[in-house]
Formats: sequence, C-alpha cells, structure tokens
Amino acid sequence: MTNISLGKNGEEIAKTYLEKNGYKIITLNKRFSRFCEIDIIALDKDTLVFVEVKTRKTDICGHPFQAITKTKYQHIKQGLFTFIKENPQYKKYRIDAVSVLIKPQLKIEHLKNI
Repeated sequence: MTNISLGKNGEEIAKTYLEKNGYKIITLNKRFSRFCEIDIIALDKDTLVFVEVKTRKTDICGHPFQAITKTKYQHIKQGLFTFIKENPQYKKYRIDAVSVLIKPQLKIEHLKNI
C-alpha cells in the first residue's frame, strides 16, 4: 500500500467514523492553496468542523497526531478562515484531528477542538 492509498483509506475510515457519530459531511479534500487541503469539512450539530486525518500503518515511528506540525496547523487555519469568509452562514467552527492506526488492529482516535 502506498502512502497515498494509505491516506485515502484512512480518510474513508475517518469519514465513516464521523458519520456514525452524527456528523454530516459537507466536503472531502477541499483544496485552498498549494499548501492547504482540508481532509474533511463536516457539521457537528450547529458547529462547522475542519478535520485533519492522519493515518499510519503502525505507531513504530510515532503517533499519527505527531505529524500535525505548527506549520500544518497554520495552513489548516488559513483554509478555515477562507471557507468561513466564503460561507458566512457558519458562526461556530473548530478544528479536529482524527488518528487512524491500521496495525496490529484498527484504532481510531478523535481529538476535538485542537
């Protein structure tokens, strides 16, 4: 499995997880610039949620959340503000992160309001 297919698989797992937890998916892989792509934009009740998904086969090289650097977070915020500016009907928003570990067994973690 390549890194791209692993990432897409993880995003699909995260999407299914969010839907099962009552989130309404608005869009997937929304690109704002060369540096900014939001994996999942969804609604959690009345809150717009920008979700960064990190997928790893194992945690041997560190937990997936460790891959969300300060720079990556700043890029997510830039995309968030662009989306809010284009969609002013949304008043409440937050950034979440979802970690997907594939082996030794599937494990999903969800951090809200990072």
